[in-house]
Amino acid sequence: MRGEPSCPKCGGRVRAPGLFADSWQCALHGPVQPLQPVIPPSVEALGVVVHRAQVPVWMPWPLPLGWLFTGVANAGDDRSGGRATAVACSGPGPLGGAGELLLVAEELGVGLGARFAGVDGPDPGPAICADKPPHAKVVAAGRPTPLWHVAGTPTDRAVYAGEALGLWLWAIVWPEQSGLLMYDELVLTDLRDAGAELDLLPCGALSPRLLD
Repeated sequence: MRGEPSCPKCGGRVRAPGLFADSWQCALHGPVQPLQPVIPPSVEALGVVVHRAQVPVWMPWPLPLGWLFTGVANAGDDRSGGRATAVACSGPGPLGGAGELLLVAEELGVGLGARFAGVDGPDPGPAICADKPPHAKVVAAGRPTPLWHVAGTPTDRAVYAGEALGLWLWAIVWPEQSGLLMYDELVLTDLRDAGAELDLLPCGALSPRLLD
């Protein structure tokens, strides 16, 4: 695991603000919101991200039967707060075997969702056909939220994207056939609005997806 911030778009090293720039800089992508180091999943680690987040921290709630919270990541610094969040969960896949779900909320241009999705970013843009009926629907913060399949992703995953609370929402599922999860109208809660029930959150081992 990295012990220092990195670029949310490529994972490369970033330079802290200084005399010649007032924002974090990636040599390849220019000004970025720095991706903070990922730490093992715990209620305490999740609480830190939730407290500083300026965007939703989405999680299926309650978690599907047998599923565990397996990590959280966020992009942003102490000055700006979290401008992108990624929550990982894992559990039994709908067709057997293990499934993994990564939910990303982010502001326009951050690029964290596109990185995990394996597509050119920073945003879904023309990779989704928003003029066609949605391919999946979730309920996010009590609101029906359409999601569209993102084209051009690696074949090992299914990727959906849409808009929730005025921000990008990405749902990335491994393996690809576990994308059937998205047809069950998952109920997503913004953990910034959650209460003491989070103390009972079941935690598993850190998802390697967050370290890719």
